[in-house]
Amino acid sequence: MPDSFDDVSAAPLLCAGLIGYRSLRKAGDPKRLGIYGFGAAAHIVAQIARFEGREVFAFARPGDNEAQSFARRLGASWAGGSDEEAPERLDAAIIFAPIGALVPAALQNLKRGGTVVCGGIHMSDIPSFPYRDLWQERTIVSVANLTRRDGEEFLELAAQIPVRTETETFPLEDANKALEALRNGKLSGAAVLVPN
Repeated sequence: MPDSFDDVSAAPLLCAGLIGYRSLRKAGDPKRLGIYGFGAAAHIVAQIARFEGREVFAFARPGDNEAQSFARRLGASWAGGSDEEAPERLDAAIIFAPIGALVPAALQNLKRGGTVVCGGIHMSDIPSFPYRDLWQERTIVSVANLTRRDGEEFLELAAQIPVRTETETFPLEDANKALEALRNGKLSGAAVLVPN
């Protein structure tokens, strides 16, 4: 772990950051990147994407103006609801929200040959969608594993940028409150549990 990160700032890097980094690499080399679900992983990935010269389009819960403002503050050129159409066709999209219905929505926003990366640990069922939304060599991939190399590359890059994690701390005994805040979209960035 680079010395530039204290324990609380480093905590999101070791889970959300690593999954986000792996998802970004699975997306290929997109010029225009859509990110669905703007929370812990997305706020880290957006910083990496901007550092690499990518244009970021953030999709948050419909009506979640706070998350959309957060995304714009981190460099997103556009932020809107996940029910909205992107202002430009995307080269790739990463879905962090556990909502299967976002897969067809993301496909509809992709250019030919674009990739949708499902970066969450779990997701509700993906509803059926017309083949034309997948046609023209669009792909759907998931992220399940991380490698040592992913970790080494990501942590070196995170220190170089430097990535700034936004965190809200919760005492360990309030883990359920942290989960509730996460489920209800009440966090900007990442929740970190700390010992008393």
